[in-house]
Amino acid sequence: MSHLSFQIRGADVAMEVDYVVVGSGAGGASAAVTLARGGASVVLVEAGAWRDPEHIPSSAYGGMRDLMPDFGAAVTMGRANWPLVQGKGVGGGTLINSAICVRTPGDIFENWKREHGVGGDEMAQRVWAIQEQMEAELSATATPASVYGRSNALALKAADTLGFEHKVTKRYVKDCAGSGQCLQGCGKARKQSMNLTYIPEMVRLGGTVLSCAPVHKVTIESGRAVGVTGWFKSPRGGARGANFNVRASKGVVMAASVVHSPVLLRRSGLRHAKLGREFRAHPGTGIFGWYDDPVDMNTGATQGWASAAFREQPGFKLETLAIPPELVASRVKGGGRELVRRLHGYRHLAMWCMAVRADTVGSIWRGPLGPVVVYRTLASDMQKMRTAAHFLARMHFAAGARYVVPGVHGLPWRITPDQLGLLEDAPLDPRAWVGVLSHLFGGCTMGADPSTSVCDGRGRVHGVKGLVVADASQIPTNLGVNPQHTIMALGRIHAEDLLAEA
Repeated sequence: MSHLSFQIRGADVAMEVDYVVVGSGAGGASAAVTLARGGASVVLVEAGAWRDPEHIPSSAYGGMRDLMPDFGAAVTMGRANWPLVQGKGVGGGTLINSAICVRTPGDIFENWKREHGVGGDEMAQRVWAIQEQMEAELSATATPASVYGRSNALALKAADTLGFEHKVTKRYVKDCAGSGQCLQGCGKARKQSMNLTYIPEMVRLGGTVLSCAPVHKVTIESGRAVGVTGWFKSPRGGARGANFNVRASKGVVMAASVVHSPVLLRRSGLRHAKLGREFRAHPGTGIFGWYDDPVDMNTGATQGWASAAFREQPGFKLETLAIPPELVASRVKGGGRELVRRLHGYRHLAMWCMAVRADTVGSIWRGPLGPVVVYRTLASDMQKMRTAAHFLARMHFAAGARYVVPGVHGLPWRITPDQLGLLEDAPLDPRAWVGVLSHLFGGCTMGADPSTSVCDGRGRVHGVKGLVVADASQIPTNLGVNPQHTIMALGRIHAEDLLAEA
């Protein structure tokens, strides 16, 4: 039988449940709703605030303030300080991503089995079956032509002209309004993010959400995880509030994110050799094309087109991406009147981007002000980025662009078709590029060998009973595709296994 008890002692909160889940993003929410569906009592603990659609900010500034850690200012330490794309709030990264739905490629499971002793065909079949169920539950559909917008339509035209494999993007969206605001939260409640789907379902089934509640430590007694402790924190100003102590009789599910899960586990006393290691990501950047007729890229789906034709060789994925004027300003050279003059062409710009399937391996450490991510991009990965940038420029010109805006130091602020060769010789120094790291992996990687991994193929942390990792920190390799579908499936699988073992 499941049980739930709740007490307020003075200013503190104490709870007793079957399971506590730390983090409410793709992995945490999927695990939590699965446990609740199985009849267990669940508390979902989230560092960020709960925001309903009517409270989602309409500006990029507001989105960074309310839905990202530290105004989105978290960056890597290395030769280049590239931003880390993360969400903060009930729903986690699903609040601020484009809800892209891609099934886990088969070669990933083969690689995991060969290199890490987990995965293989059995896991593949189970993941794919769950992903099919989730696609139905979350209304995953291909972007309809009615909300392509001109940017996505131009990308389709370019790909057809150049003749490579591509497709309209499948997304977890119900009746998309085409407002182009996925990255700052969907105020129209069309994107099927976890705060609108699995988390409310968990609550209807008897689960509890603690928001504005960063976990300080996992409580480990006699080699077993038995709960979490922390304190509430104001979403504005960060003032510390009451303490909370959640005891979990059956298990603790860690899904605090790639950046925070390893740091939290280390602070809780774990000393695995690979904790915080094997961090990977998809570095990337965008290339703007300027067209004679207005594009209005923020009209239509934020990301409605993609191609994985080059995922294996040279190693990148291509996508459309709409960003607001505030972010365009950071990618266009110049200042003062000259910058304003160039931004007058905003309505004529379309931005397409790449996600590099990088070989670079970084690490995550506990710093004095929070997690520190060390990431020194390999020259080979910069070559992939340069190749992808050149290809994106070719696409723009194939679609009829007058010029492209590369955003690379050392190159002209705009490049015409006869100057395309300049991108082929662009500098490989990552400091010259307006890069960003999305789709983060690792830090608590899974594997069969406890000396080279933190958890096993079922997410169970080596050496600690009742502690399971259910976010992207368990993923030991770079997927080369958008990871949300994979993360959610693994979260559900691990929760099902916990229920079966209880």
